[in-house]
Amino acid sequence: MRVLRRVSDTWAGRAARLPGAVLVLLGCLPGLAAALALALLAHSTEGTTAVRLDPPARHPAGHRAARPRIVPRSAWFGPAVSPTQPPPHYDDKVVAVFVHHTDTPNAYRCADSPRIIRDLYTGQTHDRRWDDIGYNFLVDRCGTLYEGRAGGVGRPVTGAHTQGFNHRTTGIAALGTFTAGVPVPRAMTDAIAALAAWKLGLSGVDPRDRVRLVSSSGLSRYRAGSAATLPVVAGHGDGYMTSCPGAALQARLPGIRERAARLQGRTGAAWPQPVHSPLRARRPAVGAPP
Repeated sequence: MRVLRRVSDTWAGRAARLPGAVLVLLGCLPGLAAALALALLAHSTEGTTAVRLDPPARHPAGHRAARPRIVPRSAWFGPAVSPTQPPPHYDDKVVAVFVHHTDTPNAYRCADSPRIIRDLYTGQTHDRRWDDIGYNFLVDRCGTLYEGRAGGVGRPVTGAHTQGFNHRTTGIAALGTFTAGVPVPRAMTDAIAALAAWKLGLSGVDPRDRVRLVSSSGLSRYRAGSAATLPVVAGHGDGYMTSCPGAALQARLPGIRERAARLQGRTGAAWPQPVHSPLRARRPAVGAPP
């Protein structure tokens, strides 16, 4: 009885903080068992106050956008293009998008887009000796999206578009030159937003977020092996020392992010901190810049 009395006295104050339903259940137990159960419950109740709980998931499931229409690679990969190339490389997922311009003339017919893309492929694979076109996707001024680099539009293909940050990212190139003062077609920016919403939605990523990526090349804005915090939808110049995608298109990125978020069904404010872990730098794809 002395043991029981000491245990009961010790936890009496703590019992007062337990829910009433728990105390009712304890009343159904024999004396010593009730006291021991009370001690365990009180210890558990206090323990939770000292443990830092993980925050709730910032990106609830279901924020996926519809896949936009993407013209397959076969539309521009004509018989004059050599089909021999190394197999594609893949990452585990896509957590960021880099937007580019191709620095080509703007006065083109949209019917000529496949030829322009084929010329870009030839320049990158023959003149620069890359293993494939660097961009994962391309978009013309009419808003038509094209598959670029081989490997499957729905898969996380490692591109060759932003030196130092090709891993876990996808590159979207706008056909044309969009320096300061040049109009950027609405159809083009809408298509970029739709593609970004779909690709990022596959990984549950909010296009308005920021993300930590690890540089794989000291030729980027960040030394190799260092982590950089960048916008999820970034311009080429955010990761590499270049004026691409041009001041006019860079200025449209905030609107692209917001539209992409709406296409994912997001209505609240973006989370201010990045939530995606950096990826360890990997060896670059054969024939492609790291």
